[in-house]
Amino acid sequence: MTRRSLQVSCPNPNPTLQTIGRAARTLAPALVALAFAGVAHAQGTMDFSGATTLMGSFKTFAIYAGAVICFGGLIFAGIRMMSGRFQDAIPGLFGALFGAGVLGWGAGWIGSLTGQSM
Repeated sequence: MTRRSLQVSCPNPNPTLQTIGRAARTLAPALVALAFAGVAHAQGTMDFSGATTLMGSFKTFAIYAGAVICFGGLIFAGIRMMSGRFQDAIPGLFGALFGAGVLGWGAGWIGSLTGQSM
């Protein structure tokens, strides 16, 4: 059994062409970024007037979600208390307390982000 000798590839006879190609591949992303940088400077100012409207929607959602959680907890606790299981009503009362916190503090915090009055 004879062993074949591995052929070693000969180096590039023109190393300057290889160096130029490698430099072009390296600099291409930077050149593309610089080309778009000029376009980005031409943009106008951004208008954030819609942010106040969006935060108002979030505040309204926090009010409704807090009310639903609060009333759901109270109904849950009330049904348990009417059936005589006062120990089982305690989680419902804490749920109502949590809903009241979402209703008050959540809406207040969201309103304070945009300077809205409650």
